[in-house]
Amino acid sequence: MAILKAKQIKDMKKEEKEKKLKELKLELVKAKAKTGQGSSKAKEIKKAIARLHTIN
Repeated sequence: MAILKAKQIKDMKKEEKEKKLKELKLELVKAKAKTGQGSSKAKEIKKAIARLHTIN
């Protein structure tokens, strides 16, 4: 779920981007809470959040 392509982000409206950002931040908190798979999943989510902030 965390992998977002640049084209997908460009096609999103501002409201959709904000909603997706909230979802990803919540997912990041959940991933950090899990000890086993937290690091790799958290890394993917952080990258997706960065893409949302970067691509307009």
